[in-house]
Amino acid sequence: MISFEFMKYQNSYLITIQFLGFRFHGWQKQQNVKTIHEMVDKTLCFVFNHADFKTIGAGRTDSKVSANTYMLQIFMNETIELLSFLERMNSNFPNDIKAIAIKEVMPSFNIIQTNKMKEYVYFFSFGEKNHPFAAPLMVGVEENLDIELMKKGAALFEGEHYFHKYCTQPSEHTRFKRVIHKCIIEENNLYTASFFPKKSYVLRVSGAGFLRYQIRLMMGSLFELGKHHMSLDDITASLQSDNDRAPLKVIAPSSGLQLYAIDLLS
Repeated sequence: MISFEFMKYQNSYLITIQFLGFRFHGWQKQQNVKTIHEMVDKTLCFVFNHADFKTIGAGRTDSKVSANTYMLQIFMNETIELLSFLERMNSNFPNDIKAIAIKEVMPSFNIIQTNKMKEYVYFFSFGEKNHPFAAPLMVGVEENLDIELMKKGAALFEGEHYFHKYCTQPSEHTRFKRVIHKCIIEENNLYTASFFPKKSYVLRVSGAGFLRYQIRLMMGSLFELGKHHMSLDDITASLQSDNDRAPLKVIAPSSGLQLYAIDLLS
């Protein structure tokens, strides 16, 4: 059901963007900090030369988190020519945001409420300090990690589990029982750069929805597992309904996390 404030608009468009999140405080608008949503709306105001529109995003992202694929929806009364509009957006976006696709959707469509499958990736390396240029995309753990043990730990998250311990500041309506469709650690072949370490890794997690800080808490537990500070049994116990439900203490840095793909299911 679309919100009442959007019902006055006759047209709606779905825009796919990419962004490097390192200098932004996430998607959602906040006071006194720079956010992706704020930058998108400022750009649209300049392109349209007015502010008679509304935008919503596919979900929140944490500070410094990037997106290879992110979707936002714009509601407006005027009709736009898709290709030229995309070009004008990109001409006015800063270099760390890019629009890559646009299509018209029914005004009754709602990107927040529609069923989606999201894939997140988390890039990391270990054993030595990384080149500073890698910092916006990859976390470097200077200690050695037991990667094979971490791969076994990642597999434990797959399926339906209780994620009370992998969430911060839940509301009284938060659903902790979630399904993870894929959770694997593999060698990073998605992105390469001359300043990346010779070998790096990526955690790939997909599901229909995630809790606040869930993936970063999962990655934090896997780091602890790789350092032999946790066991596989500890991770298994953390996913049961009868645990103490207190959130875990180790949360992985946000800069290694990226929203990699969104698939619309309906």
